Amino acid sequence: MPSFPQPGSVTICEINRDLITAEALSDDQAKETYGKILGIVFRPIPFGTDHLLLSSADQSSEQQSDSRTKEKDVNSGWLAALPMTLTKSFKYLFQPNDVKLLPQVDLHGISWHQHKHILAFISGPNDVTVCDYEDSEGKDPCILTSESQRGVKLIQWRPNDGRTLSVACKGGVCIWTASYPGNIASVRSGVSSGTLSRSTGTRWTVVDFLRSHDEEQITALSWSPSGRYLASGSCESSSFTIWDVAQGLGTPIRRGLGGISVLNWSPSGDYFFSAKFDGTFYLWETNTWTSQPWSLNNGFVKGSTWDPDGRMILITFSESSSLGAIHFSSKPPLLEAHLLPVDLPDIKTLTNSIDKIAWDASGERLAVSYKDVNKIYKGLIAIYDVKRTPFISASLIGFIRGPGDNPQPITFSFHDKFKQGPLLSVCWSSGFCCTYPLLFRSHNLP
Repeated sequence: MPSFPQPGSVTICEINRDLITAEALSDDQAKETYGKILGIVFRPIPFGTDHLLLSSADQSSEQQSDSRTKEKDVNSGWLAALPMTLTKSFKYLFQPNDVKLLPQVDLHGISWHQHKHILAFISGPNDVTVCDYEDSEGKDPCILTSESQRGVKLIQWRPNDGRTLSVACKGGVCIWTASYPGNIASVRSGVSSGTLSRSTGTRWTVVDFLRSHDEEQITALSWSPSGRYLASGSCESSSFTIWDVAQGLGTPIRRGLGGISVLNWSPSGDYFFSAKFDGTFYLWETNTWTSQPWSLNNGFVKGSTWDPDGRMILITFSESSSLGAIHFSSKPPLLEAHLLPVDLPDIKTLTNSIDKIAWDASGERLAVSYKDVNKIYKGLIAIYDVKRTPFISASLIGFIRGPGDNPQPITFSFHDKFKQGPLLSVCWSSGFCCTYPLLFRSHNLP
């Protein structure tokens, strides 16, 4: 039977398909369950939530309600999705912009450093909090603020480049870098830099600001696996930009007419995924940057996550209760692919709307949150055991419940490189960022 956390309890971790709960958040509970296995405790981080509740919960619910009222007839036939033809729907074509649809998009407001136990998350309209769990002296998290950093929408650590964090803002992307005595970060000429110091000597500096066209609000980010290139896009524009970050140079790429909803580079770097609010999405191969357009009749793509090998991508839609899996049937640079449904058992009868998804880098755990679910399951995150043989099958392990009164998951993400098993972090509407180790035998658990 799937693990179900009773109202008033809080989830601590998973141990071999059993989601352990406690009466309250406690370091002692963490030490007794996963701490003695991992040798580390991921303490909860408190933060303010008023701005996040307004933008991520109330607005999103209102927009989804309006959308369902106006377009009840578009939630069918998604299995017939094929490379786009002239029959593509033009229902969004004449909208001046897609800003009002943005609250439905799964904006990644939390990110783990790939090679360190360093967590960053959006903690205010203009603020990002960084917590270094490896820093025994710096107990308090560091809050990154800058004059350039306004209207923060999402964040992502740069792969393979020390401690560099990209922050999507109004007008562009802030690039923060940590520097140390004797190794001071170099700031690009003309950049108005904000700096913050820590007692351990760490200094965070805005080393660059990648300015968007017409001061657009950046609402989509994705790094290439090498860390050389950064893709950025906006719900206000039909083009996205590929930045050579070392040079500070950007190349705009345009396909279609709708604003950008999602950008996502594959783990192998061979493929790139982009989606728009007009219901189209594009599969790209990154050798020549050619693309294959697709179209659906069940709304736009609002979230995506790649499998570890970069041969499959899961996508969620604004007007469907189903997940789709795009399987690449050939090797790069060919773009031959098939779109198949992914059945999520035991929960489908309870709701008709998937909200957010995150897939562990091992491919073994999938986290899913839902909207319009009945009261018993409201605010819970479903955890699935996933098999790929070769198609996806999933079995429900149980649910994660957050701390506080009526907690709702605002954003969540897995650590990409945590060697001892999946590590899921969640920002809750009750004002805590909590981390949940999901431990099971395939990761050498006793």
